[in-house]
Amino acid sequence: MRWVAAALLAASLLAVPASASAADALISQGKPVTASSTESAAFPASNAVDGNLGTRWSSAFSDPQWLQVDLGATATISSVVLNWESAYARAFSVKASANGSTWTTLFSTNAGTGGRQALTVTGSGRYVRLETTARATQWGVSLTEFQVYGSGGGSTTPTIPPGAVRVAEFLADCPFSHRLPDDPIIFPNLPGASHMHSFFGSEVTNASTTTQDLLNANSNCNPSIDKSSYWIPTLYNGNTPVEPTTGIFYYLGEGVRDDLIAQTQPFPLGLRIVAGNAKATGPADNTIARWSCLHAGEVGSSPNFVTCPAGTMLESYLDFPHCWDGVNLDSADHKSHMAYPVNNACPASHPVVVPKLRQVMRYPVNGNPANFRLASGPGYTMHGDFFNAWPVDELARRVNDCIRIIVKCGTDGHP
Repeated sequence: MRWVAAALLAASLLAVPASASAADALISQGKPVTASSTESAAFPASNAVDGNLGTRWSSAFSDPQWLQVDLGATATISSVVLNWESAYARAFSVKASANGSTWTTLFSTNAGTGGRQALTVTGSGRYVRLETTARATQWGVSLTEFQVYGSGGGSTTPTIPPGAVRVAEFLADCPFSHRLPDDPIIFPNLPGASHMHSFFGSEVTNASTTTQDLLNANSNCNPSIDKSSYWIPTLYNGNTPVEPTTGIFYYLGEGVRDDLIAQTQPFPLGLRIVAGNAKATGPADNTIARWSCLHAGEVGSSPNFVTCPAGTMLESYLDFPHCWDGVNLDSADHKSHMAYPVNNACPASHPVVVPKLRQVMRYPVNGNPANFRLASGPGYTMHGDFFNAWPVDELARRVNDCIRIIVKCGTDGHP
């Protein structure tokens, strides 16, 4: 057959086109799927795994593009079937990953033929991605079905427990750990180059911290399985540092439509996110961070410090961006790889929905805030840094069991 010509064999890695074995199980249908872009709302990524050859995913009219399915758990992958619409890719690859960030190529070609292509592959992973680099037509690339066959994987539609609170949430409660003038995201390997930071979660974070350092270290979080590191500029009352009574980090499914919440992907291991503006010169420069008073809602919220009544506590809360570009764990400005939703959806440039991280800090101070300052400056310079080191399977379980089905879970990741 033409599609097993020598040119195609030379371009492939660990794969030759063939028919899916009758013994294989279809493990991708109905699973959460994301894509680099869509031509329009009529051709969403979910159409490629709905089992209906009458629907299709179609990308924007540009190269490159990708389509990615989450199998729910690690699977052994034996074949991948691509049912192309007339707009197909001439150059493409199929890749697998355990964590959504480190990929192994299962198949690659520069001589795609379109139509139905059944690829026998050898590999394993939780995530399977089609990456296209050259279109065969003036249109985008379009699939009626993207089918992954093999064994393993996991359910992505857990049963909603009776009486569950229908809020997409799980959390980590992480006390203050230590202070250092370090920042392994903004000033990596430069100890003392930053303003003073207060660290939460991992007990070892410093200027040189890596993902592996976090995975190997202790965490003071509840749950302790969360090895991530979180840090903020230290708050001072005069020249005395004031630490929060605890740092609460909520992982939420909100800000996008419910159908997109159902496609939420776990953070890839090692993802770094910065929220807020440490260099803000006025309240208008930072519309994300807010200050308020715990148990004194009548005070309202503000980008700058507020006066809290006696018996209350000063509170800070900050929402992190939760649309990821699907490629980069960081970026040169430490922000461009992430974005906030627009009109209840992630922008085409950042198509992957990840949990919204909400950072809540409660300080044991109140009264006139004239002597309050952050290590970065006034209250409106409040910002937060997150370095993800959740174990891959555990974070994936919580996203699956709490966020996607919109159920409120505790620190143990259960309703």
